[in-house]
Amino acid sequence: MGEGDEGYGEWQELVGAALLGTDRRRGGGPAGSPEALLDAAAVHTVRRRAGLRPAGARPRPEPAPPDPRPAPPEAAARRLAQLLAGRTGAGSGGGGGRRGSAPDLTELLPQWLAAAGRHGYRAPAALVPALLDAARARTDLRPQALALAGTRGLWLARMNPDWRFALRGGAGGGELPDVNDPSAVERLWEEGLFAERVALLGAVRAHEPAAAPRLLATTWASERAEDRLMFLDSLRAGLSLADESFLEAALGDRSRNVRATAAELLSALPQSALAGRMAERAVACVGPEGVTPPAECDGGMLRDGVVKRPPAGRGERAWWLGQLVEAAPLSCWRERFGGLGPAEIVALPVAAAEGWTEELHAAWCRAAVRQRDPEWSRALLGPASAPPAAGPGTASLAERAKLLETLPDGERAEWVAEFVRAHGLSEAFQLLGVCVVPWAGALGRAVVDVLDIAREAGSYPWSFSGVMGLAERCLDPAEAGRLDALTATAEEPPDASPGAAAYWAEAFQRLVSTLRLRAAMLSELTPP
Repeated sequence: MGEGDEGYGEWQELVGAALLGTDRRRGGGPAGSPEALLDAAAVHTVRRRAGLRPAGARPRPEPAPPDPRPAPPEAAARRLAQLLAGRTGAGSGGGGGRRGSAPDLTELLPQWLAAAGRHGYRAPAALVPALLDAARARTDLRPQALALAGTRGLWLARMNPDWRFALRGGAGGGELPDVNDPSAVERLWEEGLFAERVALLGAVRAHEPAAAPRLLATTWASERAEDRLMFLDSLRAGLSLADESFLEAALGDRSRNVRATAAELLSALPQSALAGRMAERAVACVGPEGVTPPAECDGGMLRDGVVKRPPAGRGERAWWLGQLVEAAPLSCWRERFGGLGPAEIVALPVAAAEGWTEELHAAWCRAAVRQRDPEWSRALLGPASAPPAAGPGTASLAERAKLLETLPDGERAEWVAEFVRAHGLSEAFQLLGVCVVPWAGALGRAVVDVLDIAREAGSYPWSFSGVMGLAERCLDPAEAGRLDALTATAEEPPDASPGAAAYWAEAFQRLVSTLRLRAAMLSELTPP
């Protein structure tokens, strides 16, 4: 037995002792206290590393493909390095839940990446590893980070298992062939990495929407189920009736998730055959005379994406009814209800006595979101000043947030601003999250005004920390000057929470400094 074999045997003894415990080992091998075991492991680790024989040299890898995009200005590159390092600066606070008055740089990284993407920059070469590490740790950063990393990011990801996620990410970042070159497109589609194929499919879709399903069809039968699902999901962009035949065929896919996604996409096309079939079923169940849920889930319903088994706590017939209504084109209800518009239909007490109204309204909400119908969304949202529980369509803030996303940007901001003025911020967090950044002036002022009222009242300040953090990321940086007056420590009201005044001053100081930092970031990214 050679020296290396003997060392390996001793190492195995150490591993066994660690797994079984030093007091449970029989016979030879290390014994004694856990401290002695750790000491022996340290010695053997050094011995094994020192005795490691060097492997043969591998061929040098080919250089990374060129990335023709420009690098960001030097000041912007330095800022990116600072954001990736996660430095928060002096005075960022310690424990006790206090964040201090310095900006939280890690929360500004997504905005830097988004702005850099709008300018068409590539990542500075020296920062690509740190960018991949950040994307590995935070999945929300991956699309923008991988797009910025580009070809060099994919090149590095092939050499490091820790970055393997980049090879299956949605943003390939590689150099794509000319979409007008069929042979090059076919070659990359058949031989490329998954991320490259996703990027290629997106490029083909952007150039000629109808060409994407044709490309998919060439390899569809041999794709893995999870890949078929992601490819199918990419058809949401540019969805049209030209996709109908491909999606109809996917209704017979062997994967349940693929079938469900195909049905969902078809129901988002009001003129599709599936939407027509769902309309026939839905209007047979719902009308001015009331609601009669389906008595069974037949084979046709199953093929069209209706899930037969309801989740726990839901009745079968209510479950089937909701799926039919949400998949039916909203245009079918005007004729069914004698020419009434969405607001008038939603206001009708349809089957209120039987308890079906809530189920019906919830399904209409899902349909309005799926079909991106602003008129129905307005009707289901109702006035922002109405109590949330009295909303005509839904009391769920999550559902309201989805409905709001179908409205034009300005109208959405005005609705949320009115909601904040009427109901405060405690229920507005989800609604604020769907508003375009930076927030429109009226919305930003409504949020700051309510925060100022809470400050003056001596309210419990930590309950507003989530909204304050959102304001740091979403307020218009131009508002910084108007907020300077709020950074001073005010006199605490007699019934205020202990330390509230100092906390509020600190929070507004952080808000103002973050807004100014965001303004500087955007300025640094502006091309010279």
